Amino acid sequence: MGIFGRRNTAGAGTTTAPATTAPVSPGLAALTGDYTIDPAHSTIGFTARHAMVTNVKGSFRDFSGTLHLDGTDPASSTASLDVTMDSIDTGSADRDGHLKSADFFNTDEFPAMTFRSTKAEALGGDDYRVTGDLTILGTTKPLTIDLEFNGSARDPFGNERVGFEGKAEILRSEWGLTWNAALETGGVLVSDRIKLVFDISAIRNAG
Repeated sequence: MGIFGRRNTAGAGTTTAPATTAPVSPGLAALTGDYTIDPAHSTIGFTARHAMVTNVKGSFRDFSGTLHLDGTDPASSTASLDVTMDSIDTGSADRDGHLKSADFFNTDEFPAMTFRSTKAEALGGDDYRVTGDLTILGTTKPLTIDLEFNGSARDPFGNERVGFEGKAEILRSEWGLTWNAALETGGVLVSDRIKLVFDISAIRNAG
């Protein structure tokens, strides 16, 4: 996914230089390889505006994914993610049940949400951008995720790990998630704009 770079203390990430021109440290070539996302130490979450006055946050408990990282040429990096929609958790069983119903994710018919990367860019410093195809309810549309590389380490069990944080925004209506309810005071119950957040730890595959 191209999550490589030195710590940037000057706030880089506002430029959009292509991956071929962004500086890459030669030492980062050691991170090149295939990785598996560790769901026990990762979070895929979201935030939606509720009743125009507050935010409801949630996450998915069941997901899997893989990364191919290229520390020499970040543009050659790739990412794949599969999310079990029935694992949605907002802290309310009633609300989760509604989200699983045909009004929203219709998890009986569409049990998974998927992301497949199509492009990776190095923006400079620790900042990267990955674009790919997000599929929800059988509808596939492009999604761009801004990433910050958090570093790499070997854990006490001998696993080589890399970590990154990401964020993105979508309009849920573009994926057919159109259910809503009007408020007497004006506006709607659930915002169309949804914020997505990613906190990922991935383990390098053996061999």
